[in-house]
Amino acid sequence: MILYEYPFNERLRTYLRLEQLFRRLGELIARTHPLDHHYALVTIFEVMDVAARADLKADVLKDLEKHKHQFDAYRGNPSISEAALDGVIAQLDQCFNALNTQTGKAGQSLTENDWLMSIRSRAGIPGGTCGFDLPAYYAWQHHAPEQRQNDLHHWAATLAPLAESVYLLLRLMRDAGLPQKVAAERGQFQQNLPPGRTFQLLRLRIDPALQLVPEISGNRLIVSVRLMRQEDGGKLMCSNEDAAFELTLCA
Repeated sequence: MILYEYPFNERLRTYLRLEQLFRRLGELIARTHPLDHHYALVTIFEVMDVAARADLKADVLKDLEKHKHQFDAYRGNPSISEAALDGVIAQLDQCFNALNTQTGKAGQSLTENDWLMSIRSRAGIPGGTCGFDLPAYYAWQHHAPEQRQNDLHHWAATLAPLAESVYLLLRLMRDAGLPQKVAAERGQFQQNLPPGRTFQLLRLRIDPALQLVPEISGNRLIVSVRLMRQEDGGKLMCSNEDAAFELTLCA
C-alpha cells in the first residue's frame, strides 16, 4: 500500500517536512560515498532553514506539554496500563527537557562554524561547491568515510532534540487515528468532518496496483479526495473509476 499524508495546518506541514529531512539525513550519513555525505550536509542546511522559523521551537514545546497533560488525565483509568502511560510521559518529558535546554534555534551552534557556513552559502548556487570554489571542502570529501561520518554525526547531534520531539509528536498523532475503509465513486470522495473536533492530519493508503494518485484537499469542515490516473509523461488525468482505499483522520 502507498501511504499519502495531508496536513490540515502549517505547523503540521513543517513537522512533516522536518521528518522527511531527518529520515533522509539518517539514510545518507549511514552510507560511505562522498556524494552521499555531501547531500547529508546539504540536508543539515535544509533542516536549519526550516527550523529558522521563530515560533517553531515554541510550537513543539507547547505540543509536547499538551500531550503530557492529555496523558496525565488517563491516570487511574483501569483500562490503561500505568507502566505504558509512564513510559510515554517519560518520553515526552525527555524530549521537552532536551529541547527546552537547547540554546536558540536548532543548529544555532553550527552557524558559528565559519567553514560550514561558507559551504552553506555556496550550496544554494548550482554547481557552487566545486573543488575550485571550496578546496577545503573538496579535501574533506577525500577523508576516510569514518572520519566524515563522525563529523556529520557531531553536526547532526545539534538537531537531535528537535528530531526526537518531531518523531514523537507525529507518532502519537498517527497512533491516535482510527483507519476506515471508504470508496470513491467515479473517482470522487467527500466526507463531512464532525463539528467540534479539530483534525490535524489525514492519512490515505491505496493499493499501487490501482495505479491511481489521490489529490487531497480539506479544511475543518470537509475533506475531499479526487483520484487521478498518471498518463505517459507524468500528466495526471481524472479517473472515473470506482475505487476503495483506507482513510485515517488524526486529531
